Amino acid sequence: MRKRNESVTVEHERAAAAAAAAGAVPGPLDKGCSLRHSLRLPAAAAEGMKRPLGRRYGLWFRLRKLIIWLLGVYIAIPFLVKLCPAIQAKLVFLNFVRVPYFIDLKRPQDQGLNHTCNYYLQPEEDVTIGVWHTVPAALWKNARGKDQLWFEEALGSNHPVILYLHGNAGTRGGDHRVELYKVLSSLGYHVVTFDYRGWGDSIGSPSERGMTYDALHVFDWIKARSGDNPVYIWGHSLGTGSEHACGISQCTAIRVSWDCGPQPSTLVTTASLEFKIYRYFPGFDWFFLDPITTSGIKFANDENVKYISCSLLILHAEDDPVVPFHLGKKLYNIAATSRSFRDYKVQFVPFHTDLGYRHKYIYRSPELPRILR
Repeated sequence: MRKRNESVTVEHERAAAAAAAAGAVPGPLDKGCSLRHSLRLPAAAAEGMKRPLGRRYGLWFRLRKLIIWLLGVYIAIPFLVKLCPAIQAKLVFLNFVRVPYFIDLKRPQDQGLNHTCNYYLQPEEDVTIGVWHTVPAALWKNARGKDQLWFEEALGSNHPVILYLHGNAGTRGGDHRVELYKVLSSLGYHVVTFDYRGWGDSIGSPSERGMTYDALHVFDWIKARSGDNPVYIWGHSLGTGSEHACGISQCTAIRVSWDCGPQPSTLVTTASLEFKIYRYFPGFDWFFLDPITTSGIKFANDENVKYISCSLLILHAEDDPVVPFHLGKKLYNIAATSRSFRDYKVQFVPFHTDLGYRHKYIYRSPELPRILR
């Protein structure tokens, strides 16, 4: 027994000596115990514990970096808008955003508009605008394979005409716009729409004056060919904001103040542009509104609506995320009390939040035929 104990002691002393040579420091347990041993973790296990901590730290670092970058961009944009007039105009018009991409605007049939013809009109020298004319669905079969002359003459048929003025961004071939053309065509309307100068395949530089002039030119072009058929103007978003022809304020309304020439039969309006994410930014008016006004971009719909001399229909969805609903009501209240509407009808039609029509899907309403009647 004694020899066995001595051999065990010798073995542990050797192990302790080896540990000391390796740089291990004996713990408190080693001093009072004849069986000394080291409780060190393997290197792989220690490395495994460090990895999750490293991953979490790296993820948080990247997230914090992204948040700081986004905050910097958010703060920088107001200063860029204030200092650079060119940026101001681009943020209002967004004409450089062409969606959907890769469509040939010369071929409206590619968008399912088989009864539509593509034109090009010239409102001014060095300015060319692309136009789509969709005939009523009742003329669909007759329209197949016909040329521009036939479509122009068709405007004189016994069908009302809607001139559609689209909003900022995109082109006349935008998905929700195409769906609206189809709905209006099925209701028996000719639909004439176009891209303002600087939008789509239209040539020229965008401006408030240019938008207004283009709208007036197309309206006069329609009136010269439509005979006694009623012509209605439907403006959506920024498309309702032309200064002297079609103007909508911060909501969904079209406005026309023709000081001379023929009047449109009725104005239909739907919603407009606002710098929503900056509305409560300190100095919002100074950073955004003042520079834009100085640049000649006003779209003063609350003033323009006072000079309309035809019936006005305002359509606005309560869940519109771009144009607050209360602004639509505000525009209606201004129009309803204006002297210029004494002999004309002014209507405001709201669409409940539950319907989900938001900023550009009012065309989905099954009530639209009844409303437009």
